[in-house]
Amino acid sequence: MRVPAAAGVTAVHLRSTPDGEPRFTATAVDPDRTGAAVAGYGAGDVWWRGELLVRNPVTNYRFLVEADGVEPYWLTAGGIVEHEIPDDMDFRVVAYDAPPAWSADAVIYQIFPDRFARAAGAKPLAELPSWALPREWDRDEVIGQGPGTSEQFFGGDLDGITERLDHLQALGVNTVYLTPVFPARSNHRYDASTFDEVDPLLGGDAALARLAEAVHARGMRLIGDITSNHCGDAHEWFTRAVSDVHAPEREMFYFDDTTGEYESWCGVKSLPKLNWASPLLRERMGAVLRRWLVHFDGWRVDVANMTGRRGAQDDTHEVAALIRRGLPGEVMLVGEHMHDPTGDLDRDGWHGTMNYLGFTRPVWAWLRGDGHLDQFFGTPPGVPRRDGRAAYATMRAFASRVSWRTLTHSWNILDSHDSARVRTVTGDAGRHLVALGLQVTLPGTPMVYAGSEFGLTGWNGENARTPMPWDRPADRDEDMLAAYQRLLRLRAAEPALRHGGCAGCM
Repeated sequence: MRVPAAAGVTAVHLRSTPDGEPRFTATAVDPDRTGAAVAGYGAGDVWWRGELLVRNPVTNYRFLVEADGVEPYWLTAGGIVEHEIPDDMDFRVVAYDAPPAWSADAVIYQIFPDRFARAAGAKPLAELPSWALPREWDRDEVIGQGPGTSEQFFGGDLDGITERLDHLQALGVNTVYLTPVFPARSNHRYDASTFDEVDPLLGGDAALARLAEAVHARGMRLIGDITSNHCGDAHEWFTRAVSDVHAPEREMFYFDDTTGEYESWCGVKSLPKLNWASPLLRERMGAVLRRWLVHFDGWRVDVANMTGRRGAQDDTHEVAALIRRGLPGEVMLVGEHMHDPTGDLDRDGWHGTMNYLGFTRPVWAWLRGDGHLDQFFGTPPGVPRRDGRAAYATMRAFASRVSWRTLTHSWNILDSHDSARVRTVTGDAGRHLVALGLQVTLPGTPMVYAGSEFGLTGWNGENARTPMPWDRPADRDEDMLAAYQRLLRLRAAEPALRHGGCAGCM
């Protein structure tokens, strides 16, 4: 623990709770650090050092500080506290298997395949499925709500992504994250009809293989998207279950024995909920996740917060651990969670989360423009206006309730396919640039949503799924593109931004 000499600290005790019982260990001044400028800190700082017994998979600890002229106080992950507090604000050491080493250096780029690019030599599709409403790439506005929203089809494909990898590499990206690529009856494909093949509309299995080969040839990595909470009502597992009460697949879902009705995600009947109490589901989903690692280096887990949860049933932590243990150690595993994920982290499951709570929401509230924004991740009455102190307090509240390891492996997001665009939120390029600076420099893994580097706009998740402006120069903010290139490359060039600490800011 580093202490300014002026603080007058006379003793520091390290408190932990092995097996649930408080344990105090004396610390001593570290002579190798004290009295010299270390890592940019002042020469007058005093460093106290003690040994921490790591007996449990997650070990919490804090410091009890004695100083001249004041009563003893605590230093916790939440800061200095002068009263008794619960242990959930303690620092944490996690002894579960570590995330893959490469993921600490990741700069992630999210692609919604239908809207990124169509291969130059792609032939017109002979016939679209009945659900699809064809749209023109550079002409038609994206519908933001109402009929046809999830059916509008712009025709991006995986070979189109392969042809645009130069853009990603010039941007400073080293990890490509694709939203789902399995066949479905929507443009977002979160209602998969099978997990056994890649959607032919995207080019099929062969196109994914070409993309993965091209990505890996550049020293980059590829992340897939899996729906662990539900599938589509056209999925082969569900069609068997719903048509035959004696089908083995019946146990993989929730059916009312009296009415035959089934549970679905938030009441959306096209998304039947998966029952993780089913051994058959666990076996099959594990096989799916392992099979596609021939191309993918990790998974983003959709609706991770609801996976395995229904009423009195709560298998979420068991399921997360089951999934992680079933995959090789070099596979990244990040769970989606749009509000408070802290109770689901540091539990031998997800390596991190999409950090909407501890990053996106406070950045939006601090840097929002003057316009009214009613899309705030479902929170009425919309995006609030808060000052920098409130933004910092929110970030600190999240950071103080997870381990440093989990914090740095969670994705810092300015926007995504499920949100308004950051340019619409901030209202101008200046605030957008400040937000980007925070994304690149604060602890966490930056995730850029395709198109934000051009300053694309959108007032909600659907409306923000804008086709990339490859041939629309009027829709491209070239100065913002240059800023993304400079700042993302800065992160790659400076090890401290990827592996350093953040004393005083988190």
